[in-house]
Amino acid sequence: MKKLLAILSISLLSFLPVAAVNADIGAGITISAGNVETSGTETEKTVSGVTSGTESKTIKEGFIGVSVYAEIRDVMFEGVTLGIDYVPYDIDLGSGNRQDTSATDSNAGVDTGERSASAEATDLTTIYANFPIPGPFYGILGYHDATVKTTESLPTSTYPDADVNGIMYGLGLKSEHTKLELAYSDFDDISLTSTANTNKITADMDAWQLRFSLGF
Repeated sequence: MKKLLAILSISLLSFLPVAAVNADIGAGITISAGNVETSGTETEKTVSGVTSGTESKTIKEGFIGVSVYAEIRDVMFEGVTLGIDYVPYDIDLGSGNRQDTSATDSNAGVDTGERSASAEATDLTTIYANFPIPGPFYGILGYHDATVKTTESLPTSTYPDADVNGIMYGLGLKSEHTKLELAYSDFDDISLTSTANTNKITADMDAWQLRFSLGF
């Protein structure tokens, strides 16, 4: 998926000189505030592969952040915009911990001891299109690409990082130099398998955000 994003980004940037003839090229910064909800389930297995227990958790994290963007305005038709947005820092997706004291516990599996984990989304890049709709508003459709980095302290295993993609839908209102947007992002499910055994995590991530952009 990162190859697809790279191809789309290069195509967009290559289109800039051509688009400059009949369209405006702009850039700016966006301040976002919202909520990320991550739901995950860890399935623990014995050495023989027989499922011994599951642990599920949902984490909601509020956030305030900044991104930078570049875009081509009035592409082919007035009011149509193509752009790319990048978040230059990691986004905290939440953390948790628990203490497994016995391998006979219903959710402990064969691992005992203190267990803690956290996750961050890094290199969040979005290619988007804005298109006019009736009234003073415009619609938003975007494609997300990011890497989910995991950090865990587990008795017998670790989990790898994973690429994740998603779709963004939204509604916006703009003036000459500003934009105000409400957007919802639906990310693909993530599936991770531990490095030392057959434990597995599946997770789903969604986000709402209110975005204010200042551009030129």
